[in-house]
Amino acid sequence: VQLQASGGGLVQPEGSLRLSCTASAHIFQVNNMGWYRQAPGKQRELVASIWKDGKNTYYAGSVKGRFTISRDSAKNSVSLQMNSLKPEDTAVYFCAADRYYRGGDSNPRSYEYWGQGTLVTVSS
Repeated sequence: VQLQASGGGLVQPEGSLRLSCTASAHIFQVNNMGWYRQAPGKQRELVASIWKDGKNTYYAGSVKGRFTISRDSAKNSVSLQMNSLKPEDTAVYFCAADRYYRGGDSNPRSYEYWGQGTLVTVSS
């Protein structure tokens, strides 16, 4: 299984970015997809996750109301729309996937598959 993430970059505070991740996998292998992020010197944290039905989602409190996760199961892809970005959102963002429902399980070890990180920098 390969996960290919894209969409990172430099954005000013209050700006927007959209991250995308496409999985080369059988659909059942990526039933649950999520986005993690890791800032320098900090632990990797779960940002958002989404189940295969596209309806069951989870958001970290710090991004709720600003970020939206969505998926296109036909394309085995997941996106993260990030609005009203703050400097504290600066991090490397990772796409992750697993065959089992993970919900708000924030343990990175719960996810079997990982993409390469994409850097998001929020700065003026």
